[in-house]
This record gives sequence, C-alpha cells and structure tokens, in this order.
Amino acid sequence: MWKFSLRRILIMIPQLFALSLLIFILAKMMPGDALSGKIDPNIDPARIEELREEMGWNDPWHEQYARWVGGVVKGDFGQSFRFKMPVTEIIGQRIVNSFWLSLVTLILTYLIAIPLGITSGRFNDTLRDHLITGYSYIGFATPLFIFALVMLWVFGFQLQWFPTSGSVAPGLEPGTFDYVASKLYHLLLPAFSMALIQTYSTIQYLRNEIVDTKQRDFIITARAKGASETRVYNNHILRNSLLPIAAFFGYEITLLIGGSIFVENIFGYPGMGQLLVESITLRDYSVVTATTLLFGVASVLGALLSDIILSIIDPRIRIK
Repeated sequence: MWKFSLRRILIMIPQLFALSLLIFILAKMMPGDALSGKIDPNIDPARIEELREEMGWNDPWHEQYARWVGGVVKGDFGQSFRFKMPVTEIIGQRIVNSFWLSLVTLILTYLIAIPLGITSGRFNDTLRDHLITGYSYIGFATPLFIFALVMLWVFGFQLQWFPTSGSVAPGLEPGTFDYVASKLYHLLLPAFSMALIQTYSTIQYLRNEIVDTKQRDFIITARAKGASETRVYNNHILRNSLLPIAAFFGYEITLLIGGSIFVENIFGYPGMGQLLVESITLRDYSVVTATTLLFGVASVLGALLSDIILSIIDPRIRIK
C-alpha cells in the first residue's frame, strides 16, 4: 500500500511543476499588466517603465519564474497590486468560504446521486429508471451558469427563500450560533445549484455499474445456489457497484472548482472563484497565478486521493 502511495506522490511532483510553469507562462502572455489601464494619464510613461523595472517585470521570464516558484515554496505568493496586501492574506480570507461551499456541495451531490443511481440501476427499464435517466440527461445538457441564474431568480428574488448575495448577514459576531446558522443559510442555495447539476455523472455511472454487475457470472451463480434476491443485491451487486464511485471523487473536485467560479460570481459569494474573476478583471496577476495554482493543486490532490482510496478498497489495482 505505501509503495503505491509513494509512487503516486512521486508522479505528482512533475505534474505540479508542469502546472506551475504553464500557469506562469499563460499569465505572462495575458495582455497588459497591473500598471496598465488604471494609471493616472498625467504620470510620465518613463516613470511607469521605472516601476516595471523595479518590480522585475522586464527581467527574462525564467528569472521571474524562478523568483515566483521560490516564493511559492516558502508560502509567499507575493503582494497584491490592487488590494495592497499579501496574496496569502487575501486567499486566507476567501478560501474558508470556498471550502465550506465545496464540502456542502459534495455532500449534497452524493446524498442525491447515490440513491437515484441505485434506484435507477436496480429497477432499470422501468418508469422510475426513465424518470431518473431523464433528469440526469437534463442535468448534462443544462449549463451550470444558466441553471444557477434560474435558481437565483426563482428562490432568491421571486420566492425570497434565500439571500441573493454575501456569505453571512452583517452585524453577527463570529463564533456564535446565529453566525454559523447565517453562514450555512447563505451557502445552501449556491450549493444546491451546483449539486443538482453535478449529480448526472454519478447517477449514470452508478446505474451502469449496477446493470452491468447484475449480468455477471458470479451473480448468476449466487442466484443458482438459492441466495435470496435481497442478499444477492446487497452483498454482491451493490457492494461491487459502489466501489468505482471512489474514482469519481477527484472528478467531482474538478467539477466543484470549475463550478465555483461561475456560482460564486452569480450569487455574489465571496470565495476563491469570485476572487479569481475579480483579479483577472483588475489585472492583479500575483493573485491570478496564486488562485489558479491552488485550483490546479486541488485537482491533482483529488486525483491522488481517489487513487489511494481505490487501492484501499480494491487491492487489485495497486501497482506492484
């Protein structure tokens, strides 16, 4: 087990290096910089060039990359040009909101998808199966940002069941019950919006696994030996069908990252996704590179965690 985990971690190191290099190069290829567009037109252009020289923006790209990576290794993502504070402090203020939003969304996704997938697979080719499959097809075809806008308009503005922006009601003291309840209340609608759309992949995957497992030889043998249908389903079909769901964990994290960028901006939820879009608009490249790198690292770690979970559940996949 530990050999498999070590090998996967070693494979992850060059992936992170390539990811950081790609992010840095793409950020440098973006037009303009933090001094473009927001500078007083009365300032001498020569002074602007002096500032770029002082900040090292005119140095060769590999020297800038080496400085940036050196800072990242030390936990220093640089200084935000627009917010006038360290990037780590800005991220620290936002990452907690994104973490709780992602966690609640993940929980809701599995609470919705697993029962529906089990029902659809166990009673395949019935009315229940057709209804659940139709729901998953609608989820696959509906863009997340369109669905989130509809949810916001219906439940936020029309019915006024949920707040339409922010992460907590103003004036509440952190740590109190009212503060925690308000935080949960503010993230429920964004979380439901993402969860209801993301369930389609898990539903279809679980359904197909159950339908396929029901036709395998060991299931036929178990029935031939006189095992009850409930025993066959619970001990053989369901157990074997649920194992591959662990492989979807990293994929779900990737969907959460992409979805949070849309959802947080639509719902005005102050998280990492909203921070990324704000920083791109403001050309605050130190924040852009930091947030994009963290999103990429989260995806890589999610895939690593999925592989480790699968190796624990099913030892056959371990690399010898």
